[in-house]
Amino acid sequence: MRGKSGGAIALLGAVLVLAACGRSPAPPASTVSSATPTAAPATTAISAPIADNPVQRHVVFPSLNVPLSPRAALGKQIFFDTTLSASGHQSCASCHDPAHAYAPANALAVQLGGPDLRQQGARATPSLRYMDFTPYFTRHLYIPDVEGVEDEGMAGGFMRDGRVNTLHEQAALPLLNPREMANASVTDFSTRLARASYADQVRQLFGTSVFQQPDQALAAAGQALESFESEDDSFHPFTSKFDAVLSGHARFTAQELHGFALFNNPDKGNCASCHLDLPGVGGRPPLFTDYSYVALGVPRNMEISANRDPRYYDLGVCARPEMSRETVYCGNFKTPTLRNIATRQAFFHNGRFHKLDEVMHFYVERDTNAGKWYPKVGGKLLKFDDLPEKYRANVDNFRVPMNRHPGQKPALDDTEITDVIAFLKTLDDGYMSHP
Repeated sequence: MRGKSGGAIALLGAVLVLAACGRSPAPPASTVSSATPTAAPATTAISAPIADNPVQRHVVFPSLNVPLSPRAALGKQIFFDTTLSASGHQSCASCHDPAHAYAPANALAVQLGGPDLRQQGARATPSLRYMDFTPYFTRHLYIPDVEGVEDEGMAGGFMRDGRVNTLHEQAALPLLNPREMANASVTDFSTRLARASYADQVRQLFGTSVFQQPDQALAAAGQALESFESEDDSFHPFTSKFDAVLSGHARFTAQELHGFALFNNPDKGNCASCHLDLPGVGGRPPLFTDYSYVALGVPRNMEISANRDPRYYDLGVCARPEMSRETVYCGNFKTPTLRNIATRQAFFHNGRFHKLDEVMHFYVERDTNAGKWYPKVGGKLLKFDDLPEKYRANVDNFRVPMNRHPGQKPALDDTEITDVIAFLKTLDDGYMSHP
């Protein structure tokens, strides 16, 4: 089990004192607002730092309003260009909508694509926000710990199974996926790119012969997309209420503060054991993920047509050809960031849930009331039904809140879940105009 850093323990202690692990007494007025939580305005004016804020930490936000480089400006055009798909109607932005934190604008479990825009993708589409901070895939990620460093195990990489290490490699996958943008080949994509209105910019940046070698044209598009996603402020704005509180310019409400305490409490939500909420190296704002992999035993989602075949399973990491023999990782998927989580409409790798309340109840009731989540087959409860039986032992059942047994009290009650969700909503960008 992962440990907490000394900083996390100190922060949790301060929050627990204020929140008292319950709804009363209310935290001091100097720490939280007395207002009832409401939806945040589009932006909030930021005043001078607030005194006596125990949640405040030293953070260094990225510079804003930096002009895009020519390569990034090209990537922006590629990102929104529907003509680069086989259908002629799908771009990167079709599934990664800027107005929805670069995630889907709908509640579909998986997005539709292909030449006819009727083919289901294999997995739920993640947000692209804050993706540019993703480390390379490794089997051993070492994190500073009170005792030195701790091996977090497998972590990093792009896609839900970490199969590629860079944004430019990641970009090629949907472009060529027959269920997404569906270019039939690298040559097919290169031909479409050569017809684009900005093709001369591609030549200027990557050489006049770039379209004569399709692999180079695909690589050029990937590098341009990587530059756009790395440079454009909208991919990492850090404008949430949490960021304002962390930098000392806003206060949590009493409910948000209590939710924050439960989020960190290792005996309650224990969310921060994977969704790290402390600043990183050099004061980088928290990204709410440790990029680790875990098998959660999410129920099978029959909204995905492939799941109607009882022989089909999405095995996560061990679906990668080079990892296929490492069956201990079957069913493992990468831990996503929780930033902008309340804007999402489909959760987990298979989009099984569509509301945060469902997600939270699944976490705390998966083992105490399994019949609520899994089907019965022949009168027998089929727990962890989205994995072959031989891999079900891979599912995490030792970490709070998933270490309970049938009939036991869940780690969080309904009121506490409501408070955690109130805190999670503070992670949505748009509370302030700039950090």
